[in-house]
Amino acid sequence: MSKELFWLTMTCILTGLLWVPYMLDRMKVRGFMGTMANPSPKDTPQSPWAQRLYFAHTNAVDNLVVFAPLVLILDTLGRSTSATVIACAVYFWARLAHAIVYAFGLPIFRTLAFLVGFAAQAVLVVAIFRAG
Repeated sequence: MSKELFWLTMTCILTGLLWVPYMLDRMKVRGFMGTMANPSPKDTPQSPWAQRLYFAHTNAVDNLVVFAPLVLILDTLGRSTSATVIACAVYFWARLAHAIVYAFGLPIFRTLAFLVGFAAQAVLVVAIFRAG
């Protein structure tokens, strides 16, 4: 497994687990049956941090749709450089930071973490076009 694929795997795992804390909050706030029921406008709102983490998770999924193909394209091209490895690692840590600072309600840091992840994706795009 390439290092880029390792970081893609770690990012997929992170993205796949981000729902757990906000679902635990939902169980705490609404109870087990309330959590299992269909959503309703009458539902008790979740804790503010859990609502923010939900949006961070949604954003992580949206961005994984961009990140994953970039990594897979690089892997298919057999193009691995120190820059692409670092970009993939930075992307993972930026997404983790994004989820944490979003949950804590720190908007400036949330935006910075997002932009760092975006820059990491840009490094991958440049590497793809250099590979050809």
